Formats: sequence, C-alpha cells, structure tokens
Amino acid sequence: MLSQQSLAWGQTKSCIRELMEFGMRRKAEIGADKVFDYSIGNPSIPAPACVKETIAELLEGDSIALHGYTPAAGLPPLRKLISEKLNERYALDTTAANIYVTCGAAAGLAIALKAMLLSGEEVITSAPFFPEYRVFTEACGGKLVALAPDKSFMIDTDALKAALNEKTKAIIVNSPNNPSGAILSEDNLKAVAEILREHKAKTGRTVYIISDEPYRELVYDGTKVHCALEYYDDTVFCYSFSKTLSLPGERIGYLAVSSKMTDAKDMINAIAGAGRSLGYVNAPSMFQQVILRCFDAVSDVSKYRENRDLLCSIMDELGYEYIMPQGAFYLFVKALEPDAKSFSEQAKKHELLLVPSDDFGVGGYVRLAYCVSKEMIEASKPAFAALKKDYE
Repeated sequence: MLSQQSLAWGQTKSCIRELMEFGMRRKAEIGADKVFDYSIGNPSIPAPACVKETIAELLEGDSIALHGYTPAAGLPPLRKLISEKLNERYALDTTAANIYVTCGAAAGLAIALKAMLLSGEEVITSAPFFPEYRVFTEACGGKLVALAPDKSFMIDTDALKAALNEKTKAIIVNSPNNPSGAILSEDNLKAVAEILREHKAKTGRTVYIISDEPYRELVYDGTKVHCALEYYDDTVFCYSFSKTLSLPGERIGYLAVSSKMTDAKDMINAIAGAGRSLGYVNAPSMFQQVILRCFDAVSDVSKYRENRDLLCSIMDELGYEYIMPQGAFYLFVKALEPDAKSFSEQAKKHELLLVPSDDFGVGGYVRLAYCVSKEMIEASKPAFAALKKDYE
C-alpha cells in the first residue's frame, strides 16, 4: 500500500502549480506576450559572467574528477570557504566541520527538520510562509504551527510566547520573506531570541531557529538583513545560491550550524544522517566547484529593484494596496475582495496570473513575482486597470 500522506500531497495541487499549468495552456493558445504571468519566482536575470566562464573552464578539465562523487557533506575547500565567509559576516567561530552542502535550500530545510524532529513535535513559523514548510514538517511526523504576523509583517512575539509548549522543537524564520518581501528587523529577531532563551531557562527545552535565507542578497534601499546567527546560538542557517546567482535549477546551497550551539556536534552528525536517510548522496559536484570560484558574485539586483519600482508605481496609480517589499522579488498585493482565490480567478479573465495568499497561510492577498521582463510589467497595466474596474 502506498503512503497515504505522500499520495495526498501529490494529488493536492497548490495554486502555484495550477497557475503554471493554466499559464502554459493560455500562452500556447493566445501567445506568450498576451499572458501576464506573475506566478513563478524564477530568476529573470542572467547568472554573473564568472559562472559561465567557470563552467567552460571546468569542462575543459578532468571529466572523471569533475562529475564524480564528492564527500556527502561537500568538498572540503568549499566547506572551509563557507565557514570563513560566515565568520567574517557574523563574527562567529564556526569551522568547515559545521557546514553541510545541500541540493538547494529546499533540501536543506528537509534535512534540518529530519535531523531535529521526533514524531508529534511542533515547528512554529510566521505567516505568510513558503508552503513547503508544512510538507517538510509533516513528512517528519511533525506539526506546523503558523502564527499570524503583526501589522508590520514581523513575527508577533506575543503570539510566539503563547504558541511555545513542551512539543515545540523549532521555529523557521524567513527573511527576506517569500511571499511578502518583508525583512525581519534587528529588534524583532532579538526579541524572538530572548523569548526562546527564556523558554529554555524555564523548561530546560531547546527550541532551535532554522533561518531560511535564499533571498539574503536580494535587498533594496540600503536595507540591512540581520540573521538569527548573530543573536541566538541554537541556530541552523539554511542558504541557497538559486536567487543570488540565478541558478534555481542547479540545486546548490548549504546548511551551517553555529559552533556555539549547545549540541553542535550532535546536530551536524544528525544532519549528516538525515541527508543520508533522505537519499542526498552529495550536492551536484560541478556546481560545488562553481560556487567555490564564484562565491562572492551576485546577479544584477538593480534590475529587480527597477521592476519593483515600476510595478509599485502602477499599483499606486490604479489604487491597489500592497506591502512595500524591502527584499526578494515579490509584491504582496491586497485582493479587492476577501476571498483571494476568487480574486485570482477573476484576474485570470484578464490573463493575469496572480498567486492567492491562501497557499502562504494568510487570506486576502495575492503574490506577484516581479522577476519578469520590464516589458511584461508595462504591458500588464491595462489588465490591472480592467481588473480594478470589475470591483467598482
């Protein structure tokens, strides 16, 4: 008999998947330039030149070495480089032994949760959140507890205090956030860390932070991204190069465990065991070599900022309400009716593909991924105007 839980996950289509399929059909029927697809967070700017140059150089070398197995935790020189970069950025003293190279952030999250969770334990996150948090948590026998955000889309610290109990194992924080583009403030992160320390002092139970940061370099207006590693020792840092280097399909990222963690050695061993149990033999070998040579490169984020500003100016002109994104490449727009799914369906009548916020744990909004062409944003303005008129 098949796993009923896995079968249910496979049968249940998210709104994003449905929009992808709808968009493909409509583009084939009426032409791609007539469909305004804001549904997918797929980077739309080229990878930095060093990526292409490095791949070309590697392909001229020893093919056996390039495409062979690496250690499960990753190439030692890459792990050493990652630890050095984290120490430099966050004043840590972590080592290569505390780094585990992963098949992107999704694999990192799945591995971290598998390493931590016992059946029946709980993981807290703050809505809106990446939908797979629930899948990854439940796959480990855990339960995801989603908190409503405060009015600034920060973590509601009172709600966090109320949610903590003897079953709480971890809290996932995501900053910059998918889907809102909000960045957690330093004060908010410090408050969360203090609440977790107080909980441990009172109960003797450690609650870990999993800091999910694939959009860390995609920030605007000089905003600084603070990290839980700076304020809380029991943190597992989860990162992907997918957005920074425009390489989402290559699946390359890493997990980092603070050397100051109470049980750091046990945690990194559990992560290694979780990676093995989930079948992650090693992260893609060629792209480990690419990252080793292109670690500090970043795609041209200014293009996303230009798209953000253009899309926001259209929303302002037409009278839509939205959360001003400080990072990532998503605009969280208030739906013109309480039912975000119904609003998204109405938008499809104007060939606008907008993701309803229900998938992200809150109602009443739609997510627009503005990692698209400037020309598409400009061309979509009449469609947004027509959608607005539907509700007047």
